[in-house]
Amino acid sequence: MSWKKALRASGLAACCLLTPAALFSQGSYLDVYIAKLKPEKASDAEAIAKKITDANRQNSGDRVIVEQPLYGDPYTLIFLTQRESYADVDKGNDAFMASLNKTFGKEGSQKIFNDWNNCLVSARTQLRMRRPDLSSKMPADPQAFAQFVGQSRVLRTFVFHVRPGRSSEFEELIKEINARAAKMPDTQPVLVSQVVEGENDGAYYISFLRKSLAGFDKEVMLPDILGKEGMEKFEKTMADVEQHTESALYRFRPDLSWPPDAIAEASADYWNPKPVLAMAKPKAKTSAAPKSTDKTKN
Repeated sequence: MSWKKALRASGLAACCLLTPAALFSQGSYLDVYIAKLKPEKASDAEAIAKKITDANRQNSGDRVIVEQPLYGDPYTLIFLTQRESYADVDKGNDAFMASLNKTFGKEGSQKIFNDWNNCLVSARTQLRMRRPDLSSKMPADPQAFAQFVGQSRVLRTFVFHVRPGRSSEFEELIKEINARAAKMPDTQPVLVSQVVEGENDGAYYISFLRKSLAGFDKEVMLPDILGKEGMEKFEKTMADVEQHTESALYRFRPDLSWPPDAIAEASADYWNPKPVLAMAKPKAKTSAAPKSTDKTKN
């Protein structure tokens, strides 16, 4: 098996497990904004993003979790917010804008956005629908789910682009693997979502979260689940339905995030970092003027 096939197999192995219906309660959609920064403007962009984050937090704006690639292009920031419905998108955006306007005023907010846009190579958006029927081993209730996310620090995401008209075959393949993988004790929770609006429309995002990079060292591989004959069927089906696959490792950026309270409470020190105070420069000592020893003679 080539390295590419092995990578793809490990991703599918992680995602293909049984899913409880309780995942529906974790937010039906993910509202995603992807910003690619100009390398020479990255520090400026970070400073602007922190200003926006502070205003959003202080004025109870929109809840957001930010990710950044660990390898590859470090000049990308991904902003994710959970949405219950399309109407909830408007509600969250309104709360976000209100928080900025309260801090900077309308004109000041517009200037902040103009400065931010000047730091970007590109910006893209998408709305992903959670797919609980394709996700795996998720915590059984919202509180447990929040603990799972809040205690995570890194995640790997596979993006599967499926040929038009072949989605049902891809999903059936995942479900078939689920039936076998459900009996294996060493597999871990995985989130699956599918793009329904915007960039990569129709693509499947398969993400699995870990407390550290060490969590990726012991992954159950697909050949262990399917065996020789199952792998032959898998490779044949994927050759027919797959356009291409991407993968990336990300870390969370708590300094740019404002997650839901239940997630933040799972690891309060991590998700609520204390602001770094700039060290005050020591004042230069002014030397006292020398006393004059010259005495005026009368």
